[in-house]
Amino acid sequence: MSTLVRDTGTVFHRALRTSLRNPAWLVISLLQPVLYIVLFGPLLEPIAGQLGGANAYQVFVPGILVQLGLFGTAFVGFSLIAEYRAGVIESQRVSPAPRAALLLGRVLRDVLVLAVQGVVLVLVAVPFGLDASVGGVALTIVLVAVLGGSLAAVSYALALTLKSEDAFAPLLNVVLFPVLLLSGILLPMTLAPGWLQTVSDLVPFKHVVDGARALFAGDFGAPDVGWGVLFTVLFAGLGAWYGTSQFRKESG
Repeated sequence: MSTLVRDTGTVFHRALRTSLRNPAWLVISLLQPVLYIVLFGPLLEPIAGQLGGANAYQVFVPGILVQLGLFGTAFVGFSLIAEYRAGVIESQRVSPAPRAALLLGRVLRDVLVLAVQGVVLVLVAVPFGLDASVGGVALTIVLVAVLGGSLAAVSYALALTLKSEDAFAPLLNVVLFPVLLLSGILLPMTLAPGWLQTVSDLVPFKHVVDGARALFAGDFGAPDVGWGVLFTVLFAGLGAWYGTSQFRKESG
């Protein structure tokens, strides 16, 4: 265990230094959600009552946070493909470091970056009228960070499997675009016709979004919160298992 913690820390510090040397992509990944808050959020204010929240941003911002978690971590595998071609993965996998450490160190970097971006996003929304439970906001950021960590692990595993941007990018787009539309990230699915609500109920991320909105409203005991936490924990477990097994398989 001590070896795992030490080597995870080593990989984490290396990954973090790499990100800090090139912060442009961190800013770019945050720019799209901020633009949604600034340019799309005001359009929802006249229909705040129909959205089901005290104000439009109380409904809109949780969805954007989940979107940040989805798109901010699902594409981290591109960096691993670049490292694979540069021989970094080859040098790491012949080291005595546990295979889990090679994955967890990178995932922890992604979780930290996502948490910081989430805080910045909430602070940007406050001047526009966001009125939410402070505890609910904090718990939502933790929830999104855990969800993002699981997606980062899956992204690294897929990148290590495909080893090609030409295959990796279309796969992500095919999966993420329907998730974006069916999870109620931009607008609650309660506004959709019945058949579309039924389809969206089959998408686990929809329940995470609903749980985040309940937390922002301060409704900590809502069933949506329980379902959102449950699916997030399941994603975290599956992501850790799949990512670690793929790193071990590659090393073998």
